[in-house]
Amino acid sequence: MSVTILAIESSCDETAASIVVDGKNVKSNVIYSQIELHKLYGGVVPEIASRKHVEKITQVIDTAIQEANVTWDEIDAIAVTYGPGLVGALLVGVSAAKALAFAKNKPLVGVHHIEGHIAANYIENDELKPPFMCLVASGGHSHLVLVKDYNQFEIIGRTRDDAAGEAFDKVARAIGLGYPGGPKIDALSKEGNPKAISFPRANIEDGKYDFSFSGLKSAVLNYLNMCEMKNIEINKADVAASFQQAVIEVLTDNAIKAAKENNCTSIALAGGVASNTSLRENMKKEAEKNGLNFYHPSSIFCTDNAAMIGVAGYYEYINGTRHGWDLNAVPNLKIGERQ
Repeated sequence: MSVTILAIESSCDETAASIVVDGKNVKSNVIYSQIELHKLYGGVVPEIASRKHVEKITQVIDTAIQEANVTWDEIDAIAVTYGPGLVGALLVGVSAAKALAFAKNKPLVGVHHIEGHIAANYIENDELKPPFMCLVASGGHSHLVLVKDYNQFEIIGRTRDDAAGEAFDKVARAIGLGYPGGPKIDALSKEGNPKAISFPRANIEDGKYDFSFSGLKSAVLNYLNMCEMKNIEINKADVAASFQQAVIEVLTDNAIKAAKENNCTSIALAGGVASNTSLRENMKKEAEKNGLNFYHPSSIFCTDNAAMIGVAGYYEYINGTRHGWDLNAVPNLKIGERQ
C-alpha cells in the first residue's frame, strides 16, 4: 500500500514543504530561501529567520500540495523537522505541522534534521541500502555516521570545534567573499592552486575519526594578517583553493578510513557541504581507489529541503513512529535520539 507524506522543514533559513510517496518519489519540493535577507548581516539572524518562516510557511505548504496534485484525503501523515536547529525557526514548522495534523486528523511524525540529510541519498540512489558510512558535512555539523538501518544510527566521528561549513563561512568572510561562504569558496577555488599555501591538517590522537577545523581557520587568518603586515599581495583564489583542499583531504581521509574499518562497502555524502564539487570529486576518486561504492544527493537535496524530511519521515512512519500534540522543538537534538 502506497504511503504519501507531507513534509515540512524550517530548521534554519529555508522554509520548505514537500510531498513524498513511498520514501522515494518526490512529487513536489518547494523551498523559500532567505539567503538574500541574511547576506546583509554576513550570516543567519535567528529572529529574522523565524519571522520570515511565519510569513511564508502556509504559502509554501499550499504550493507543495498544489504542485503534487494531491488532496488531503491522499495524504497519510505529516512529517516535520523538530531538531536540531534554531529554536524559533523550528517552532514555526512544528506548530504548523501540529495544527494541520489536528485539523486534518492526520498522524504526526517528528523527524531529525540530520537523519533527513542522510535520507536524501535514497531519493536518487535505488541501490543504496544500509549499512553504509555517511559523512554529514554542513554549516552546523561534521559527523561520520554509521547508518546501521533506516532508523538506526551511530556517530563514530565528529568535529571537536568548528563544523566544516562554519569554517568555510568564516574563511570566506576573512577574504572578503561574503555569505554564504561555501559556494563562493568552491567557485573561487577553481581559479586557484590548491598547493600554493601549506595549511595544517588536524589529526586527533584520542578520536581517530574526529575532525578539527579551528586550527586551520586560525592558520588562514594568520596567513592573511602576515601578508597585510608585510605588504604581500594576497591571491584570494590560492588562499581559497589551499584552504578548501585542507578541509577536503581531512574529511575524505577520515570517511574512507571509517568505512573500511567498519566493514562498509558503501560511503555517502550528506549536508550542505556535500554540494561542494571538489569534495565530491575527491571522495569519488578515493572511494573507487579503495573499492567502495560512493553516493551523494543532487545539490537541491543537499541544502535544507523538505523532500529529505519526507523520505526520513516515511521510514519513521512505517516503523510506527507517531508524535502527540506535545511534540516540541529540540534545538540540540542528537542523532538517534527520539522525543
